[in-house]
Amino acid sequence: MDQISISHVRKVYNTGDVETVALDNISFSIKKGEFVAIVGPSGSGKSTLMHILGALDTPTSGTYILDGQDVSKLSKDQLADIRNKNIGFVFQAFNLLPRTTALKNVALPMTYAGVPKDERNKKAEQLLKDVGLGDRMNHTSSQLSGGQMQRVAIARALSMNPAIILADEPTGNISTVQAEEIMKIFQDLQKQGHTIVIITHEPSIAVYAQRTIYIKDGKIEKEVKNGKGTKN
Repeated sequence: MDQISISHVRKVYNTGDVETVALDNISFSIKKGEFVAIVGPSGSGKSTLMHILGALDTPTSGTYILDGQDVSKLSKDQLADIRNKNIGFVFQAFNLLPRTTALKNVALPMTYAGVPKDERNKKAEQLLKDVGLGDRMNHTSSQLSGGQMQRVAIARALSMNPAIILADEPTGNISTVQAEEIMKIFQDLQKQGHTIVIITHEPSIAVYAQRTIYIKDGKIEKEVKNGKGTKN
């Protein structure tokens, strides 16, 4: 069953008299529970595609169907609702509150959603244990390594139990060893039933996914299956 279906999507930015085509007739689908990497160089259109997949932006033309719903026609409020309920985000820059504990960072989305304090703290504790940070819950972001901060960011992305996790260059600010650990966490999450989509410019990171979509100049160049999605 396709959870994500992108069909003939174009995204055009107009700045004065200049028209920039960021995405040009993009079509692909992602099945529920699949792990997919989208790979491309800077300026390829992959970040624009990420914003559309994450309901942060809408296409100029074409359709984006998410769980049977045409996201491309939703209002800003409806898009926000989709993001809050269905999608967890992981960013290259972590986007954690620097002087706040790992526990509170993970609990933050649940705080905004009105989840009672005891319930959200219990869930945040379990999520941090799940990503191997059971002994770092009360450390602030500034007391954690890059790899540990990315683990906190992943735990936070899971806090509202999203069906889909979108990760934008999740290994860009961490060491090679830490990157391997993070990608193995994503593989474990996929085995648990989450749909995982990562955006990266590194083919060596993409091999952890089951399938790689290569994008260049706003168009899909090719798609490659990565065997079982495990690095050899």
